[in-house]
Amino acid sequence: MSAQDQTDQQPVKHRHRAEGPQKHVVVFIFSIILTLIAFAAAAAGGVNTTFTIILMVVMAILQVFVQLGYWMHLKDKGHLMPILFMAFGFFVAFTCIIMALFWVWW
Repeated sequence: MSAQDQTDQQPVKHRHRAEGPQKHVVVFIFSIILTLIAFAAAAAGGVNTTFTIILMVVMAILQVFVQLGYWMHLKDKGHLMPILFMAFGFFVAFTCIIMALFWVWW
């Protein structure tokens, strides 16, 4: 058996890239910016209240996606089951809220 035949039979090893702290620092800064935007909207006195509430809700939703995606690592492979369980939980909670509102206002 020649040296070429031996190298052809060796399994290929795939290296897993480490994520490193760079992404975490960027995401942390993004989280701080989202928090500062929400704080500035609440602290500003002359801004319409409806606009402030909508802006804060949007910032909160973005913050949730950032937290789940990067700090809870749900963006990585192999996290389909936790994502499905959370989606089902959101569906159940949303259904309960809608039914409670329907029950109260009927």
